[in-house]
Amino acid sequence: MAPLVLGAIGVVFGDIGTSPLYTLRTAFTGHHGLQLTPEHVLGILSVIFWALMIIVTLKYITLIMRADNRGEGGILALTALVSRGLQRGERRRWWLVGLGIFGAAMFYGDGMITPAITVLGAVEGLEVAAPALEHWVVPLTVLIMIGLFAIQKRGTGTIGAVFGPVMCLWFVVIGALGLMELARSPQVLEALNPRYAVTFLVDNTGIAFVALGAVVLAVTGVEALYADMGHFGASPIRRAWLAFVGPALVLNYFGQGALLLTHPEAVKNPFYLLAPQWALIPLLVLATVAAIIASQAVISGAFSLTRAAVQMGYCPRLAILHTSEKTMGQIYVPFINWMLFFAVILLVVGFRTSDNLAAAYGIAVTLAMLIDSILIFVVMRRLWDWSLPLALAVATPLVLIDLALLSSNALKIPDGGWFPLVIGAIVFLLLTTWKRGRALVADRLAQDALPLEAFIASIEVAPPTRVEGTAVFMTSTQDRVPHALLHNLKHNKVLHERVVFLTIVTRDIPYVGDDERMEITPLGCDFYRFIAFTGFKDDTDIPEILEDAGRRGFPFDMMETSFFVSRETLIPTPGVGMAMWRERLFVSMSKNAVKASDFFHVPTNRVVELGTQLEI
Repeated sequence: MAPLVLGAIGVVFGDIGTSPLYTLRTAFTGHHGLQLTPEHVLGILSVIFWALMIIVTLKYITLIMRADNRGEGGILALTALVSRGLQRGERRRWWLVGLGIFGAAMFYGDGMITPAITVLGAVEGLEVAAPALEHWVVPLTVLIMIGLFAIQKRGTGTIGAVFGPVMCLWFVVIGALGLMELARSPQVLEALNPRYAVTFLVDNTGIAFVALGAVVLAVTGVEALYADMGHFGASPIRRAWLAFVGPALVLNYFGQGALLLTHPEAVKNPFYLLAPQWALIPLLVLATVAAIIASQAVISGAFSLTRAAVQMGYCPRLAILHTSEKTMGQIYVPFINWMLFFAVILLVVGFRTSDNLAAAYGIAVTLAMLIDSILIFVVMRRLWDWSLPLALAVATPLVLIDLALLSSNALKIPDGGWFPLVIGAIVFLLLTTWKRGRALVADRLAQDALPLEAFIASIEVAPPTRVEGTAVFMTSTQDRVPHALLHNLKHNKVLHERVVFLTIVTRDIPYVGDDERMEITPLGCDFYRFIAFTGFKDDTDIPEILEDAGRRGFPFDMMETSFFVSRETLIPTPGVGMAMWRERLFVSMSKNAVKASDFFHVPTNRVVELGTQLEI
């Protein structure tokens, strides 16, 4: 348990753990900052404390982490559970799955802002430690980003070993700084009383509503608690939060509040001004390293989410490189890495301060939180069999809280909140266009293809010349003859002595066990149907699949095996499929997708590609 707890502290809590760098400062100095009064300080502290208790501890740690898909968490896993709990063809199922995919798309917008705001918030300590170097904040942040994204191809294994100890040190330090200030001004602990939060929200309705936009910064990264559940398990994450991370964060927030009560001028940067002068430079270094770790967790999460989207059929095949021979989850996706890099650099150069970026931050987080609340209600009803009154009693307050936070963050849209919304909308459009386009291609191929049973029967009646070796035809349809086979038979007039139709089926679970991985069905005339099942986090490796078939009594000699792959040339045409502009977008995405043979690790010298034209 101890190593898992340590690993969870290093990976899971980086984002939420670096929120004290900018949350309280933004509440009083941001675009819609509060007036600095003792009542407002105690009120906002009370709201932050109870937001951490309700949203993090009760909603995610206690409730949502119960909704695991064979141990995996995250919005895609929750979407898969919802999909499983509803009947195919239900209109509601289509909307809820679409909502889950939109929530996943919003993660990319959040993933662009998190590295920018956390590293900027850390480097801004220069303004306190060495005011003369203030103009170096943005250039230094850009240099750190260049280094961070450049080392991604080397994998997180080497630097990941120090994540846990560094973040443990970080939480010990910020907790100790807060505790030292609390010892001087313990009266700030009155804010633990929820009366202060209620009074603040009721007596100052307008400004309190605006202030919620800053409060949500304290819970950013909460989705990581759920998304990374598969790496460490629910119990280590719960123990780390309840016994260590949560108390450290509360101590630091209340320490900052105590400082503001006694020294209002510290509002320019209450986090760094908690530290004595001699500790500013070491704290700056530690904060920067913690911010890099928080950024790394988001970048790695974007890689994992992309792989899951590819496996689930929502994203074109992209080059995915494995950076570890031991850990399957350590991957590097070059396209996503450099897309995030350019977006982060534009954000840093364009917004220049963490206060400005805070205006863009939060809208994606609150949208994802709201979607989680809606989906967990369906899980409670359909999978957990909770009664309607009980499910409503739990879900309704959560939805109302999420709606309040989302509405407050909507005020940020003109000041930068539009950015994650635009990114999320673009990614959602791309994901759904690819999914719909592949469905249209599959339907079009099925219309033109021959029924498999009738084809094999005709081969039995009038067999063509059979040549030595095995031909593997990769196909997405199990009951139709692949176009590549028909082209080969038409032009070469021969068939191999053994023909295998291989279909890859990705199930809505993260991993598939060895005993569930393959079905082999003889079809007659030395034709065989192979169905290989994978999870949405599994790697699909055709040579490994064939090795598994060998262990099941169906041996393959790779030097005697040829892989036939269809390569479609798509022609957009007006019709009932999609709008013409979406068809052209789908065609462009298809042209830039990695070839199936490369994606599935088929040896290039064993591949035969046969093309066909399709109108969609």
